[in-house]
Amino acid sequence: MANRFLEIKNLHGWYGESHVLHGVNLHVDEGEVVTLLGRNGAGRTSTLRAIMGLIGRRTGSIQIRGAETVAMATHRIARLGLGYCPEERGIFSSLSAEENLMLPPELAKGGMSVEQIYEMFPNLRERAGSQGTRLSGGEQQMLAVARILRTGARLLLLDEISEGLAPVIVQKLAEMVTTLRRQGYTIVMVEQNFRFAAPLADRFLVMEHGEVIQEFTQAELPSRLERLHEYLGV
Repeated sequence: MANRFLEIKNLHGWYGESHVLHGVNLHVDEGEVVTLLGRNGAGRTSTLRAIMGLIGRRTGSIQIRGAETVAMATHRIARLGLGYCPEERGIFSSLSAEENLMLPPELAKGGMSVEQIYEMFPNLRERAGSQGTRLSGGEQQMLAVARILRTGARLLLLDEISEGLAPVIVQKLAEMVTTLRRQGYTIVMVEQNFRFAAPLADRFLVMEHGEVIQEFTQAELPSRLERLHEYLGV
């Protein structure tokens, strides 16, 4: 039996009075890549934020490697080996690329060295001295992911990493996800770009109205495409 990295049961979440998650149930095994699909507003980003403790109130159960985290503070959740890459990237414009990279503390053992990161992202080595604002969208996205890898995180929560980027950069990000999976990282992706996500994930979870309504594997994908187009409106 595979080791379970993340298990969520009956998760409800709120932003203030707004009830956004309505009983999410899902699990992710160690070394697995799982993609959350759904229309905007389905609750995918809120699920990632809830895992990190970044929404107002959570009830239910979120277990990370067997430890219950639903009442835990965000900084303690991060120390369990989680890294979150939000859609807005959060690059500090006044700092150089390398200063941005060095900013987060080491949270767990086994983070990538700067040299390993530069091997994975040669563009960042070339742009090490450039200010955050001078990086292209693709370089900013690579930097946002690279920062997490330095912290020692083993479960990566990636929100729309391909959005708005040129196809050549999207291809590089796909290679990055494949490499990280080979290295044993566990990844949960929220993706609107189905063509990007389709070949990368082991399993796909479809969300609607703040809960998971469908689940299928990579092998089942061809037979589910028509149904998926209905759900996603693509």
